[in-house]
Amino acid sequence: MALFRIERRTELSCGEAWRRLTDWPRHSGSVPLTRISVATPPPTGVGTVFVARTGIGRLAFEDPMEVVVWEPPQAQRPGRCRLEKRGRVVIGWAEIEVRPGPSGTGARLVWREDLRVRGLPRALHALIAPAGRLVFGRALTVILKN
Repeated sequence: MALFRIERRTELSCGEAWRRLTDWPRHSGSVPLTRISVATPPPTGVGTVFVARTGIGRLAFEDPMEVVVWEPPQAQRPGRCRLEKRGRVVIGWAEIEVRPGPSGTGARLVWREDLRVRGLPRALHALIAPAGRLVFGRALTVILKN
């Protein structure tokens, strides 16, 4: 099990931060060697399924995910989305939370993830959390700026 947490603050409104973070194909441009396609019709909500395909050619794998909690931010209530990873290679979950920033300006977001790779020796699990924090931290920075 590789649990990690990333926090960011942005000048974007909660609504705009939420929109960018839950625009699944947008993540394609921020996660190396990964393309994301949505397998279910819009709008996003509980039951939405999307697939991240990572790698090159035959050295690629698919990471299907399903939205199991969908609570967009409203007024002063934070937004929360939970994804369940249902792949043959990558399993676990991710949660995205977006809440108003201090003094009501901007937004604060928290990304929590339990990322596991099937068949990976337990001794190597310790490497996944720092790698996940690095990759997804960079992705959040890119997504929030563009």
